[in-house]
Amino acid sequence: MDTQPAKTGHRQQALGADSIAWIKLSSIFLPLKAPISDAKVLTGRQRPLTEVAFLFAEIETKHGHSGIGFSYSKRAGGPGQYEHAKEIASVLIGEDPNDNGKLWNKLCWAGASVGRSGLAVQAIAAFDVALWDLKAKRAGLPLAKLLGAHRDSVQCYNTSGGFLSSSIEEVLDNVERSVAAGIGGIKIKVGQPDMAVDLKRVAAVHERIGGRVAMMVDANQQWDRPTAMRFGRLMEPYNLTWIEEPLDAYDVEGHAALAATLDTPIATGEMLASVLEHISLIENKSVDFIQPDAPRVGGITQFLKICALAESRKLQLAPHFAMEIHLHLAAAYELEPWVEHFDWLDPLFNERLEIRDGRMLVPSRPGLGITLSEQADHWTRATAEFGKRP
Repeated sequence: MDTQPAKTGHRQQALGADSIAWIKLSSIFLPLKAPISDAKVLTGRQRPLTEVAFLFAEIETKHGHSGIGFSYSKRAGGPGQYEHAKEIASVLIGEDPNDNGKLWNKLCWAGASVGRSGLAVQAIAAFDVALWDLKAKRAGLPLAKLLGAHRDSVQCYNTSGGFLSSSIEEVLDNVERSVAAGIGGIKIKVGQPDMAVDLKRVAAVHERIGGRVAMMVDANQQWDRPTAMRFGRLMEPYNLTWIEEPLDAYDVEGHAALAATLDTPIATGEMLASVLEHISLIENKSVDFIQPDAPRVGGITQFLKICALAESRKLQLAPHFAMEIHLHLAAAYELEPWVEHFDWLDPLFNERLEIRDGRMLVPSRPGLGITLSEQADHWTRATAEFGKRP
């Protein structure tokens, strides 16, 4: 009879239950190579994006296990996430790192007066992702395997070369670079004040792709309902994989009407900041592709709740941004998903994700499989530590 499990259990009991001993928070600002604009910039709602603010959480236990997680914000909110994280971090010291759900609730109630969505849960996300990374590392498994992977690779598409701040020549060059790199889809931004400009760009990119990879468009919440419907009908001949964020992110009824009327699938959800907001999209049949963002909804614990409901409705999944996290989560989704390829974050990490034949490969490294680079230290503006490092 195999007695190894019993021996392991006795050994762990002798050591005592593990607990969180030390936490480090870092506020890191990643500069972009050039300012980025989408439809919200062209209409004056936002300024061009020049940097991305990251909140990193590093957690270590008294038994020497560690995990790293992050959240992020664009244009505004990064310092607020960091400050809120500092306010609530100490409640984790001494807690069992295995209790992901319990600890999420504890962090949430530590800052309950500022609500259960938005900046508050985005600060929690960095801790939550770090705890899942720790759990997978301790098991010696990639996070996708710990969650129960359905696949070892995920279809991936490129967005970073299709912004409206890029000329059509630059966008077409990106098509060739992306296809050559093995990326399986190209997404371009639309939502110009003059729809004729959008139509010309879509036609040019569609022709350049020539059926080699999938194509998507993203309006970044630019249109009203009639404009979105009109544009959607004009897109039918292009056989797009989806039209993303045609309406305001909270226009559940409008998205439902588009999803029911158009042949082209509708995708949205990236700007929502809670499980409840995604439930509204799902229950009202407002999407074909749901696009939750784990750092925005509060981390992996909350993301998995969205996925459970989405799977039950047979929705397709295409998580937003943060491919270092979302690759693992998409690999554990039942239906064939997509993951978004952005190379912006590459300088933050020592590792690179591999792409082959239109798909992003789940790394074999334990946990998320990422470690912070020396360059990340140079972009760090503030740090805070809690507890005592073992």
